Amino acid sequence: MSAIPEILEVETSHQVGSLASVLTTFCQAGFSVDDVRAKSRNPMTTCWELTVTAKSEVTLAEVAARVEKLPIAHVVGLSNRILKRHRGGKIVMRSTEEITSLEVLRDVYTPGVAQVCRAIQQNPEAAREYTYISNTVAVITNGTAILGLGDIGPVAGMPVMEGKAALFQQLAGINGIPILMKCKDVATVVATIEAIAPSFGAIQLEDFAAPECFDIEIELKKRLNIPVMHDDQHGTAVVVLAALLSATKRYDIDLHHSVIGQIGLGAAGIGICSLLIDYGVKHVLGTDLSEMALQRLESLGGRRSTLQGVMAEADIVIATTGAKGLIKPEMVRKGQIILALSNPEPEIEPQVALARGAWCALDGKVANNVLGFPGIFRGALDARATHISREMLLAAAYALSEMGGRDELLPDCLDRTVHARVADAVHAVAR
Repeated sequence: MSAIPEILEVETSHQVGSLASVLTTFCQAGFSVDDVRAKSRNPMTTCWELTVTAKSEVTLAEVAARVEKLPIAHVVGLSNRILKRHRGGKIVMRSTEEITSLEVLRDVYTPGVAQVCRAIQQNPEAAREYTYISNTVAVITNGTAILGLGDIGPVAGMPVMEGKAALFQQLAGINGIPILMKCKDVATVVATIEAIAPSFGAIQLEDFAAPECFDIEIELKKRLNIPVMHDDQHGTAVVVLAALLSATKRYDIDLHHSVIGQIGLGAAGIGICSLLIDYGVKHVLGTDLSEMALQRLESLGGRRSTLQGVMAEADIVIATTGAKGLIKPEMVRKGQIILALSNPEPEIEPQVALARGAWCALDGKVANNVLGFPGIFRGALDARATHISREMLLAAAYALSEMGGRDELLPDCLDRTVHARVADAVHAVAR
């Protein structure tokens, strides 16, 4: 059973309750209906586009067959809306100069470009002014931990890298360049990235599997004098800390002395624990199936536990396991704050946790690292930082927490002023 949302088109006749009958059929089959929108309408029928997600073992084909048996509905087929948005890729490189004459051609290429080359040869810092390097981030993956899909390879991960690049451009005005690597060996990955680093103002590591991701980032930070950040660790951690700052303020909780329980100690889990400890949280416990991951937590100052131990002891529970439904409703204690962050489906649905008495519950769709990385890199690039420090990450989290609304712990990720505020906060610390 796939947890990935499917989009299909269903045509219904203009009878009272026709759409309701279709939606009921999906719900009774164990599907959640995430979105409904009318695509077209004629005097006899309306064509609806439904976004649905399987929550049971019933397949989409089986429920579509049930809808076909309704006298008022007809399944047109799967919608190709998502694939259409990706056709030809989501990003493109364009010239900032229109080459409309021989004069322009000679200035931007030969022979004029030689003057710029010599200027940079004499003063390498001139590259920041005369090339796009200072505003460009490499978004690099080897495809070993793509979304919740796992090790699907670098090429299959390209749509994610393009998405990151598009977000960089749209939200922070940064050139994001996807780089795919067909290698898993840590030394080879590090050497390759080091070799291509002169092309970029910063490096964003994306969807590298743990534990290799930790060694790759550490080694690159030693070798390079430009910002390097593994977003799955630090971008996620920044957004989680921001959400917790907002939540604990709302409920008058002392975050420093709260017991934080981290379920899952992969890249995101370790990144979260590390930043929370740097912030000053005194009691961090975690659980994972990997002994190496537990030892890594202990090296940071955390304490190992079990799933049952975390749920019984922690005031705040954070889960990043990728295991749908791992947290059972009966495990939730009244007054807990629960962040079940796995996508596309969380360890426990927020509404279920709230119904069991949690004061606050979020999933990964709300606490998403898109709130962090564009502004963090914008601020680092503008400050000409040589690295991204803990103080810069904390500044980003503080800025995000200050922008949450009265009813929301985190601001709107599509609000560009949010990313500008994060960039300003990071820039101030970096300078």
